[in-house]
Amino acid sequence: MPAWNEINQEIDSLSAPNAHDLVRKKYLKALHEKTGRPVIGYYSGFLWKRDKEGRIHAECAISDLDMNGFMAVIHGLPKDKGLDLILHTPGGGIEAARGIVEYLYKMFGNDLRAIVPHMAMSAGTMIACAAKTILLGKHSCLGPTDPQIRGHAAMGILAEVDRAMEEIKKEPTKALLWQQVFAKYPPAFISDCERSVEGARTMVKEWLEKNMLSAASDPKAAAETVTSNLMDYSGTTEHSHHFLIDKCIEIGLNIEAIEADQELQERILSVHHCYMASFARSTALKIIDNSNEQTWTVDGAT
Repeated sequence: MPAWNEINQEIDSLSAPNAHDLVRKKYLKALHEKTGRPVIGYYSGFLWKRDKEGRIHAECAISDLDMNGFMAVIHGLPKDKGLDLILHTPGGGIEAARGIVEYLYKMFGNDLRAIVPHMAMSAGTMIACAAKTILLGKHSCLGPTDPQIRGHAAMGILAEVDRAMEEIKKEPTKALLWQQVFAKYPPAFISDCERSVEGARTMVKEWLEKNMLSAASDPKAAAETVTSNLMDYSGTTEHSHHFLIDKCIEIGLNIEAIEADQELQERILSVHHCYMASFARSTALKIIDNSNEQTWTVDGAT
């Protein structure tokens, strides 16, 4: 397996401005040749690209703009062989994630396999839960599916409301303190939090129930268990909490270890290194590729 340094050496050896694109497409094709399935890589440069304040660049998140990319790279792919979707994303818009998943279902049916070489967090985890199975390495992780509203954790806000109610019930004078806390939120903010949390919960449960966990003895109960674990606000340290492979298996997700097939592991990680090299060598914020050498990018220079 070409490691990070070897991938960079191969790119340098080509002496071409788009060498990193050529090498990345080569290894995507090699992965397709191993699996016999169409491959789409959905990669965000969130680990590399930051704004002037040091925050993740907004365009690195899942957004409705991505639908244009998926439409571009799905065009021309066979639709009867399923799809391997390689995910590397910090998450983003819940409704944008819904749009992507429902579009993939319409194009490829339920035969989706999510491959996470490193990280698919938040709404990225939601997309992974729509697949039949998720391939993870020992170093890979998913994340909590707790929605973020205007920069605030929706489940945290609702937990705060519950705490306020309990404290005021025991000590009414605390109502003045909590009134100051909630005064900073705009009208309907708490209702928006409730709506977002319920929407995310329902979405993930439905996808799990009809696809990944459809063969369980009780798909509805199995989906509820997984969803509850992914949305366990008190049981996670922060929004970027890492659910590593053992935890993902424990909570009931259908997980395959990338390391179980050495050749497959090598080809997946080669693709991953190529994407990382592409972000390091370009102004791209997001890259969506297919195994037929079609590419769509969001460029930070434009």
